[in-house]
Amino acid sequence: MRILAIESSCDESAAAVLDEAGGLLAHELYSQIALHRAYGGVVPELASRDHVRKLLPLVRRALTAAGSGPEDLAGVAYTAGPGLIGALLTGAALARSLAYAWGLPAVGVHHLEGHLLAPLLEPDPPPFPHVALLVSGGHTQLIEVSGIGRYRILGDTRDDAAGEAFDKTAKLLGLPYPGGPELSRLAAAGTAGAFHFPRPMLDRPGLEFSFSGLKTAVLHALRGRDLDIRLKADVARAVQEAIVETLTVKAERALEQTGLQALVVSGGVSANLPLRAALASAAARHGARVYYPRIEFCTDNAAMIAMAGLHRLRAGERQGLAITARAQWPLESLAPVGGEGAPGERPSGSARRM
Repeated sequence: MRILAIESSCDESAAAVLDEAGGLLAHELYSQIALHRAYGGVVPELASRDHVRKLLPLVRRALTAAGSGPEDLAGVAYTAGPGLIGALLTGAALARSLAYAWGLPAVGVHHLEGHLLAPLLEPDPPPFPHVALLVSGGHTQLIEVSGIGRYRILGDTRDDAAGEAFDKTAKLLGLPYPGGPELSRLAAAGTAGAFHFPRPMLDRPGLEFSFSGLKTAVLHALRGRDLDIRLKADVARAVQEAIVETLTVKAERALEQTGLQALVVSGGVSANLPLRAALASAAARHGARVYYPRIEFCTDNAAMIAMAGLHRLRAGERQGLAITARAQWPLESLAPVGGEGAPGERPSGSARRM
């Protein structure tokens, strides 16, 4: 089975072709960072318009790179949610239209399931069951993954996600958008111990997260100070240390509570090298192993959507002719693949339609 996949949930336009036997044949990505940088963050209307311009050329390039035409495809997968509703609808409209024109089935993929399954693109994929730490600009969750579509949320963020904490504190430091990677680069030049920021919710049991207080602590620490490069670097290092320690301790607790020996880390923040080092040490203490997608598949991409879509199309899932997208979509509402709740066309629920 060979499929085309399209991703357009936020500010990356992407297309990929994945073959069940031959692996990933092509993946194309266009980032909108330059478009949104002048505004200090993603402007949803601009994101949607740019997807309209970029997606079809990316699809053509992916098919050409894969040496594939419509006759070689068994289906089309696309990100149906969660995400920016306008951005999602552009990708959904294109994918559903192509599938209709080519006489192929289409399937809408949950964006977070794509992130969870991204490590399956690697030569040495993680085993099931495992614990997953999904950490990005919009999500920070610990999930017990028993199989594809079998997800149990162990802990979630009560407010800001870890990626938001990176981005918001970067903005306080006057760093350019996107702030998270800029803050991480600056942190490498910071002095250890110059600042100490709170580790939210580590003083209580459980696997919940909260990062909103970190931004407030940084704001108080900067009040009345001149933002020279040394101060920025010291604050950046302390912020990164607080986020990394919080994520690591919670992930370690999840391994202890579940007794599992595999930890998958995915989402944009999973590319952070200090976080990877800390998690590797924590996992080793429990005799566990950490799995990641390669760096290029940590952030939003169509290859991960192709992986999730391939499994669901192979299990018989199909979308109707309506073009649907969901700004919000609980991960635990997904039907398991190959288990109870035989896959078929999903109910529309509160999905948006065109």
